[in-house]
Amino acid sequence: MSFEKLNLNKPLLNALNDLGYIEPTPIQERAFPVIMSGRDVIGIAQTGTGKTFAYLLPILRNLKYSDQRHPRVLVIVPTRELVLQIVKEIEKLSTYTSTRFLAIYGGTNINTQKQLVYNGVDIIVATPGRLVDLALTGLLRLKDIKQMVIDEVDQMLSLGFRQQLLSFLETMPNKRQTLMFSATMNEEIEAVVAKYFYEPEKIEVNPHGTPLEKIIQVCYHVPNFNTKLNLLEYLLKTDDSMNKVLVFTGTKKLADNVFDQLKQRFPDDVVVIHSNLSQTARINSLKQFHEGTKRVLVATDIVARGLDITDVSHVINFDTPETPEDYIHRIGRTGRANKDGVAITFINEAELEFQVSIETMMNKAIPYESMPEEVVISKMLTDDELPKMVDKIKQKKGKDTHVPGPAFHEKKLKNKKVNLGGPAQKEKLKGKDAKIRTYRRN
Repeated sequence: MSFEKLNLNKPLLNALNDLGYIEPTPIQERAFPVIMSGRDVIGIAQTGTGKTFAYLLPILRNLKYSDQRHPRVLVIVPTRELVLQIVKEIEKLSTYTSTRFLAIYGGTNINTQKQLVYNGVDIIVATPGRLVDLALTGLLRLKDIKQMVIDEVDQMLSLGFRQQLLSFLETMPNKRQTLMFSATMNEEIEAVVAKYFYEPEKIEVNPHGTPLEKIIQVCYHVPNFNTKLNLLEYLLKTDDSMNKVLVFTGTKKLADNVFDQLKQRFPDDVVVIHSNLSQTARINSLKQFHEGTKRVLVATDIVARGLDITDVSHVINFDTPETPEDYIHRIGRTGRANKDGVAITFINEAELEFQVSIETMMNKAIPYESMPEEVVISKMLTDDELPKMVDKIKQKKGKDTHVPGPAFHEKKLKNKKVNLGGPAQKEKLKGKDAKIRTYRRN
C-alpha cells in the first residue's frame, strides 16, 4: 500500500513526497484507520519501524486550524532527546500547514517556554517533569486536550515518572483519545491500560521481544573491564565496516570510564552522552555522531529509547543489559530502514544470567565468537570488580567483639556512680516538673 491510498490530505502527501516516503510501514498502515476512528490504541512494534509517524500522521490529519491558545494534542516522552526528535518529525510533516508545536523539557529557561505557551500552541511534546512545572504555574491548561500520546511508556515508568504520568491521566478531560506506543509491554503497563484506557485496540506488528531480522547478533565472553576495552579497541581498529558505532553502558559512571579510555586511544573519534551532561553537551554529542564527524558514541540506555539515529553500522553492548527489553531497545539502534546492522555484546561471568534471560525471551541463542588471539587478556581488575572484603568480626552475632585500644582508660571510681533516685533527686525532679507546667501555662 502507498501513502496515497490512506486517507491523507494534500499537505501531508506533499510533505511525505518531499521526504521520499512512498509506502507506510506495517504499524503505520494498521494504526492509521483505528486512530482516525477515535478509538484508544496500544501500539506495540519493534524499534525502528516508524511508530512516531504511526501516531503523528492521523493526528495531523484530524487537526483543524484554530487560533486558540491552549493545546489540543499532548505527547509525553521520557527524555529530552526524544522530545527534540519528535518535534523535528512534526516540523517535517507540517511543512505545508500552519500547525503550531512546542517542545517542553527541562534544562532550559522555563520563562521562555511560558511565553511560547502563552502565545498559543496546538501540539505540545514534553517530558513529565517540565510539564508538571508549567502546569503548576497555571499558565499551561490541559482542559482542551483531545488526543494524548504516551511514547516509550516502559522507560517512563522505569525512570520514576509513574506518579506524574498517572496524575496527568487522571486530570485530563474524560472525552479524549489516548494512544500508547512502545516496543515492549509488561504487567505494569497493562495495569495502567486497564484503568485509564477505554476499550483500546491493541496493534501488535511483531511478537513481543522479537529482534529485527536485519540485525546480526554475536557475543564475546570477556572476563573484565580492561579486557573489554582491549577487545573494543581491536574491533574498532581492524573492522573497516565499523563506521558509525554506538557503545552502550548500563551506568553513567561506566560510560564516563569507557569514554575516558577510548578518548586516549581514538582522540578525534569519540563522544559521550548521558543524563549528567548539560543539554548543550548532549545535543552536540548527538549532532556530531549523527552527522558522522564522530565515529563512536558512548551512551547510557537513554539513547536506546526511541531516538532515530540513521545509519548506525554497529551497536556494542559493553555490558550486558539486565533486562531483555533493554537489550532489544539497544540493538534496535542498528539495522533500521531495511539496512543491515550488527550487534555485539561483551559478556562476563556475572552477566551470563542476563544472557540466558535475553535468549529465552527471543527464543534464539546469540552466537558466540572466539576471542581474537591479538587481544590481551588483562588480569587487572577495577575497584568495582575487586571482591568486597567483609569484616568477619562483625558477622559474629550476640558477641561483644570490641577490643579496647592502647589509649583506652577506665573511668575513675567517682565517675562510675549511678543516680538511683534518692530523696534529693526526687525533689530536684519535682522542681523541674513545676517549671515545665509553668512554661506550658504561659
